[in-house]
Amino acid sequence: MKRREFIAILAGTAAAWPLAAHAEVSTKRPVIAVLTAITKENNAPLNAFVQGLKELGYVDGVNVDLVYRFAEGHLDRFPALAAEVVGLRPDVILATVTPAAVATKALTTSIPIVCPLLANAINLGLIANESRPGGNVTGISFRTEGLTSKQVELALQMIPNLVKIGFLVNVAGGVIIDRQELESTCQRLGIKAVPAEVRSANDLDAAFQSLADDHVQAVIVLVDGMLFSERRRIAALAAATRLPAIYGFRDHVDAGGLASYGVNLSENFHRAAAYVNKILKGAKPGDLPVEFPTKLELVVNNQAAKALGLNIPPSVLVRADEVIE
Repeated sequence: MKRREFIAILAGTAAAWPLAAHAEVSTKRPVIAVLTAITKENNAPLNAFVQGLKELGYVDGVNVDLVYRFAEGHLDRFPALAAEVVGLRPDVILATVTPAAVATKALTTSIPIVCPLLANAINLGLIANESRPGGNVTGISFRTEGLTSKQVELALQMIPNLVKIGFLVNVAGGVIIDRQELESTCQRLGIKAVPAEVRSANDLDAAFQSLADDHVQAVIVLVDGMLFSERRRIAALAAATRLPAIYGFRDHVDAGGLASYGVNLSENFHRAAAYVNKILKGAKPGDLPVEFPTKLELVVNNQAAKALGLNIPPSVLVRADEVIE
């Protein structure tokens, strides 16, 4: 090839580079990485998030790409999964639970992180304060002050002559504020609190057996990703050991549990889509205030109560947002 022809080809190629680069940028879809504690199957909260995105005009594979990493109830997987997620360099990360947000923030201070289930966020260093988070994390709180105390009080209203209450806690979960509140409430009310500590799903059978052997009259299942993932098994174990159990999310009741009092998980995830939308449109997570639950719901499974030989007082039933017959 003659020198003059080579230069002409080179010049033409160079002229096309800016156009090619511009085309690549303009057609690139935003990437939303989702790091979740459980699986994709039977995941109503995650479905609510996707639905929230659709309502805002985002369709996976059309104008946005959703990529998922699932811990499948094993919270110890979060550091490795967080490293995978951060390595993808997404536009925003949905870290579905607080431990996922902690693991992700440890690896990036620049990628925006939205958490629909924030707890103890200031003490964990995720945010500076609720009104102005200040860093790369924001989202929605899933608890309010005194929520666990209300669950204990609900047990008192449902179980006659309650003097000993058990509680199931995943000590590998890292969030201890609910346990502290429960133990403080029981001490104030003169109720003996009996812990059943687990670290994995393999510990659940022994945990319920120990509570039954200790003759507790009710069980509070503290909020946790692994315990949520195992909600059907936990409901079955509570039924088998004839222990009335109270939960923080209605999803446990839908799985056969007795009663729940707390926020609606799916609503939090649906609201999280609005945060993602604002971030994709240019907002900084540090400028987006943390939101708090606007409503707490009481759900009672009357069928589960009858199987336990338990008569739910009318005063509880009349206050319930939903009674499953």
